[in-house]
Amino acid sequence: MRGAGLADGSDQSDRDARTALGGVTAGAPAVVAALTRLRPRLAAAGLGLGLAHVGEPGLGPAGPAEASAAATMTPGRRREFLAGREAARRALRAMGVDCGEIPREGRLPVFAPGRSASISHSAGIAVAVARAPGEHAPLGCDLELRPLPCDAARLVLDPDEEPLLGAAAESGGGPSSLTGLFSAKEAAWKALHLAPGRAGTASMRTLRDLRAEPCGDALHIGPRIDPRIGPSSRPRLGSRAGQSYGVRVRVLPVGAGVFSYAVGWADADGRSTPEPTARRS
Repeated sequence: MRGAGLADGSDQSDRDARTALGGVTAGAPAVVAALTRLRPRLAAAGLGLGLAHVGEPGLGPAGPAEASAAATMTPGRRREFLAGREAARRALRAMGVDCGEIPREGRLPVFAPGRSASISHSAGIAVAVARAPGEHAPLGCDLELRPLPCDAARLVLDPDEEPLLGAAAESGGGPSSLTGLFSAKEAAWKALHLAPGRAGTASMRTLRDLRAEPCGDALHIGPRIDPRIGPSSRPRLGSRAGQSYGVRVRVLPVGAGVFSYAVGWADADGRSTPEPTARRS
């Protein structure tokens, strides 16, 4: 029955993508189409995909909590908020799960028991990923359609991560560009904050408190053991002595931008693990 539900969800995702294309701005259809093409890859990772656009007709709050939150926002932010909620509901439907309104606590969405999704939006497009009920793998995604300026590197990376940008320059940028690394850290941040017990989030104050390192076709990103250690004392790229555990994050090009999503836990050596585990001494 679960397989049948996922098949139905795939058909629904096609309809949702077509709905998201209604009333979009110039350039957005290509991005929505590119994101839609990622659905099989995301499904293989156990993720449902949902898309929405701030310009599509019929967007509105799904209940009083969403209406109350939206009422405090500027018109642009309100459309973005409602598109994100709708994308989350579509992602959950792709996993065979219905979801009503999604209230918030601070800036975080609050889902009913058994339901969870991660939401991102950029340039008027909202995207969300969701897992099936009972799945506890990390969940986080991020969409970035506007490139970051080079001088933003100091806000994203620590000096020990600068070789990543050097490698990106040699390969022509893309997922390893500053925008890609920012997006990957944003996805990891969400995954860690959504994790049961909020593993390691007490040490996470800025993106520089997360450390990224290549790990096969993904990035290994996790909290630094002690973010107060001076940059000169931090480990060189290629040594994970400065990390305990983390998440594997995949970064994919989407038009001129990138889309990142967490694909699972990884230990300090970058190996996949079902639970967040520290390096054994």
